[in-house]
Amino acid sequence: MNRLTRRSFVTGSLALCGLASAPLRAAAILGQVPRFPSSPFTLGVASGEPTSDGVVLWTRLALDPVNGGAMAAVPIEVNWEIATDDRLSNVVQRGRTSALPEWAHSVHIEVEGLLPEYWYWYRFRVGDELSPIGRTRTLPRAGTAVDRLRFAFVSCQNWEMGHFTPHRHMAAEDLSLVFHLGDYIYEGGPTTGRPRLNNSPEIETLSDYRNRHALYKTDPDLQAAHAAFPFVVTWDDHEVDNNYAGDSSERLDPVGAFLDRRAAGYQAYWEHMPLRRSSLPRGSSMQLFRRFSYGTLASFFVLDTRQFRSDQPCGDGIKPACRAVFDEKATLLGDEQERWLFDGFGGSRTRWNVIPQQVMMAPVDRTAGPDQTFSMDQWSGYDAGRTKLMKFLAARRPSNPVVLTGDVHSNWVNDLKVDFFDPKSPVVATEFVGTSITSGGDGADRPNTYSTILAENPFVKFHNSQRGYVSCEITPKTMRADYRIVEYVSRPGAPRQTRASFVVEDGRPGAHAL
Repeated sequence: MNRLTRRSFVTGSLALCGLASAPLRAAAILGQVPRFPSSPFTLGVASGEPTSDGVVLWTRLALDPVNGGAMAAVPIEVNWEIATDDRLSNVVQRGRTSALPEWAHSVHIEVEGLLPEYWYWYRFRVGDELSPIGRTRTLPRAGTAVDRLRFAFVSCQNWEMGHFTPHRHMAAEDLSLVFHLGDYIYEGGPTTGRPRLNNSPEIETLSDYRNRHALYKTDPDLQAAHAAFPFVVTWDDHEVDNNYAGDSSERLDPVGAFLDRRAAGYQAYWEHMPLRRSSLPRGSSMQLFRRFSYGTLASFFVLDTRQFRSDQPCGDGIKPACRAVFDEKATLLGDEQERWLFDGFGGSRTRWNVIPQQVMMAPVDRTAGPDQTFSMDQWSGYDAGRTKLMKFLAARRPSNPVVLTGDVHSNWVNDLKVDFFDPKSPVVATEFVGTSITSGGDGADRPNTYSTILAENPFVKFHNSQRGYVSCEITPKTMRADYRIVEYVSRPGAPRQTRASFVVEDGRPGAHAL
């Protein structure tokens, strides 16, 4: 892999560049204009990682996206520009960078020097080819009083199981930001009889992961969502392997072989996401937990519950909790990330403190009657870590803690407690769990199932098994979550509905229905 260097073409704009061979460098100096038989912008554009004065702009050049890209194995000059209007008539910054074959000709532009809390439009150019125009937005300055934030969170988009219609509906909303909580791709091979088919057997190599990400990125609804708002992303398991835990694979492969696979998955993930250089993977490691602040209104502590977790203490699946789930050495976060989270929450001065993360935090009992069973891949498989977090929230009382969760392919609203099975235990936080974009197929509203779940789990306020996303609004006084659903994804064009709405009031943990 070539050593990465830093180059800046305009004030406040940064780009990834690399060392190339002398002939390629000479060709770049000569300013040769590349020619393409068709547009290389087949994967659209995206933005992410917003700050109060900047954002990351992303694209990837690919003529044949699901077959390696079909780009020449040379650096290709890419021009970019960002403006304050949708016609790009008032360009405020522009620059150029090299899209490198070592990184699948992906482009990550770290723009700085922008105005806070402001809409911008951007595009890329290669030779005579122009990309679609994307829109993005910066955050307010730290310490600035803010009256409102509208955002959405999504997860679990399985190409085979349906069309990404919820993304199209989300793109039409009035939002400033989107959190993607993982399972951006799925690693499995094709399954006959599904609405769409994957493009290869189960993926394991870097080229496999690149082609699978590219397949997903060709979806027009997903492209529309990325072009409409900046995304803040984190992964779950399927970006690499189902229910993997740290260096342990689902099939318990040799550690070295699995870490090679993990490194391939991590590199392809970085190549296809609007992430900063600070998240550039180093082998099988990648920095993904991080914090975003929205003025004095909200702080977001984005977690990574896959890379650092220990293997599931009681094994995988839904089963009774064994003694090992209470082992304090079992961890979802790892020591460093847990300290970072506690220090950040303890020192936060924003009105709302939100944790976008992957797996269900509430210990939902899945069996009716006196027996109890729990998902061992969720926080229920790591009870000591969850209890430690709940006790911290009860003792330190950070302002308005709310957890955002994906993974489980269904909608939930949960009260979070130190002791979930003691009715007198006080509520210390709220968990909003969002359903999948497509995973699980069309889904259904099952009120009888909800009644059974509620009888076993009195801390559950809502459950629904349809597809969709969650649209949120935060003000100094309330945080509202609207559960947007569609009745089907097996064919395109499903209309959007709001299945339920819940609100958390400032200073009062726990959600209530509207």
